[in-house]
Amino acid sequence: MLENQVKIAFLAIGSNLGNKERNICLAKYKLQSNAVKLIKSSSNYETLSWPNKKNPKFINAVIKISTTLSPMMLMQKCLNIENELGRKRAKKNEPRICDIDIIDYDQKTLGIDNGIQKLIIPHPEIHKRNFVLLPLY
Repeated sequence: MLENQVKIAFLAIGSNLGNKERNICLAKYKLQSNAVKLIKSSSNYETLSWPNKKNPKFINAVIKISTTLSPMMLMQKCLNIENELGRKRAKKNEPRICDIDIIDYDQKTLGIDNGIQKLIIPHPEIHKRNFVLLPLY
């Protein structure tokens, strides 16, 4: 029964390809169709691309959600939504239609590696990422 309890989490959503604001809205909508309840959303923030500032600028937002999904199931939902919106994964940190990261899950520190996927919460470099910290604030 404990695994079905509602948990609070924070997700960072970013886009630097196509209609960026629409991509973020679609990601929020799709999350709410997948066992996620949107509690609160930051404003959208335009930021330089990281680490390559020559790539298109990002629009970033952070949302507070509630969910009964486990951290790994939530990550899988996020990856599925990125794919549905057209994200292609060729190179690390390349421009992308949508990126959804779990930045907090139930105020826990987690390190999960099931041999197929790896999930670390919070992100080990979050303190260096103003594009997440500013909307989170």
